[in-house]
Amino acid sequence: MRAHPDACPGAVDLHQAADGGLARIRVPGGSLSAEQFDVLRVAALELGSGFLELTSRANVQIRGLDSGIELSGRLRAAGLLPSDTHERMRNIIAAPLDDNQDLVDAIDQALCAEPVLADLPGRFLVTVGAAVSGLGGDIGLVGDALFLAGQDSGLRVTDPVGAVVRAALLFGEMRGTAWRLSEVDNGVRKITSALGVPGQARTSAVVTPAIPGPTVAGVPLGRLDARLLAGVPVRITPWRSLVVPEGTDTTGLFTSPDSHWHGVSACTGRPGCAKSLSDVRADVTAWLGTPHASLVHWSGCARRCGRPAGDVVEYVATGDGYEEIR
Repeated sequence: MRAHPDACPGAVDLHQAADGGLARIRVPGGSLSAEQFDVLRVAALELGSGFLELTSRANVQIRGLDSGIELSGRLRAAGLLPSDTHERMRNIIAAPLDDNQDLVDAIDQALCAEPVLADLPGRFLVTVGAAVSGLGGDIGLVGDALFLAGQDSGLRVTDPVGAVVRAALLFGEMRGTAWRLSEVDNGVRKITSALGVPGQARTSAVVTPAIPGPTVAGVPLGRLDARLLAGVPVRITPWRSLVVPEGTDTTGLFTSPDSHWHGVSACTGRPGCAKSLSDVRADVTAWLGTPHASLVHWSGCARRCGRPAGDVVEYVATGDGYEEIR
């Protein structure tokens, strides 16, 4: 069990990083209208560092903030902050190339309608769709299959929204100080027993990244210059890329899987993070072009923040170079 509460940042309660306040804006399903995306871009330019950071949960971070008051007002007006109380637990990753945003919105609204679910930790995660089923969600949907702790529970549901909410309520009742369902002893069994009689689990958990191409634009190290993509609707992927309309000007991004940036991620590093032992982004940029496996992640300290799911080669700063972890 965890000995301390989850301290994930939100859009209202900022994390005080070395470079100022950090806001994490949950974007359930990753979809942003052109107007909403412009609100985030302009906020980053006028209130923050001038960059938007894309996270491995398809959310957005703005750094370098003096306070969250002005930002939260702008988010609320744009419909990006529908609940002050629930905003930290609105983590819903959806397969970004599927037509599933309506289902995501229904789940999000139903979760926010339950007052007790405001107490769920910021690490709580719902996944929707086969392509993201292997990202370790606490609760997931693949068609009518209900996933729990990242695996097919064997349960098949006719009311997917109701099933997600019921499972979330049960997790909240039993979690104690746990942040994730996988940390609760017999948690999956208790939920399946409460929801019905499970059949045979037959749907495998997989991760199918959205490959850069005409409508998928990769963002180098997930750090987007907020001057780019004005007036463009986007869908954020958990692989730090954006689904954009075909024909969008993608200057500053990459749209080829052959790009040296493809499959390379990193934590914030210095100077943004006080715990980092190195300027990770500068080190990655200098290293870029070195042959590498499909996924490589660089971390500024042993916490290894931002590590993507899957088979990853990691480089972890030691204060005297980097240690390679496979």
